[in-house]
Amino acid sequence: MDQPTQPPVSRFPVPALADMPEDIRARLLAVQEKAGFIPNVFLTLAHRPDEFRAFLAYHDALMDKPGNLTKAEREMIVVATSNLNQCQYCVVAHGAILRVRAKDPLIADQVAVNYRKADITPRQKAMLDFAVKVSAAAWGVGEDDFATLAGHGFDQDDIWDIAAIASFFGMSNRLANVTNMRPNAEFYTMGR
Repeated sequence: MDQPTQPPVSRFPVPALADMPEDIRARLLAVQEKAGFIPNVFLTLAHRPDEFRAFLAYHDALMDKPGNLTKAEREMIVVATSNLNQCQYCVVAHGAILRVRAKDPLIADQVAVNYRKADITPRQKAMLDFAVKVSAAAWGVGEDDFATLAGHGFDQDDIWDIAAIASFFGMSNRLANVTNMRPNAEFYTMGR
């Protein structure tokens, strides 16, 4: 029986590691050292070095900062909004990171399929309601949304973070879909 062919990482050219600028190559090798593989998003974005640097700088500023949102909650936002945007790569990759950060093998699937029925707190549901609204209908965000979030203990910086993560990953989801970025097989089993 014929084995299915492995689809390419991206429909755009993926440069060889040796041909990448030194700073990008060093980042990819550091990720490979830590994770055991290079996520395909890094390989795909390496096609455009200046955009790679800008993308990852903003990603890191949003996802790795201290604050009232935990790293797991930040990943919940990515998973819920990426599902809304039908981004296979981000749901699978960030679902894996969510499972690891939440130390919960079930949470990512629950959030991706229907966060409203997931085993999360009312605070987290309010956070995801707002993130999904930012993704689907940002024009409709108003003072009631801010009041609801404040009622769950979110401050202005938290609300900015929720909106910025949803917005950034809206762009990321679109690029992943246009490039036909494929999730690494390793993501499917992480944190299970």
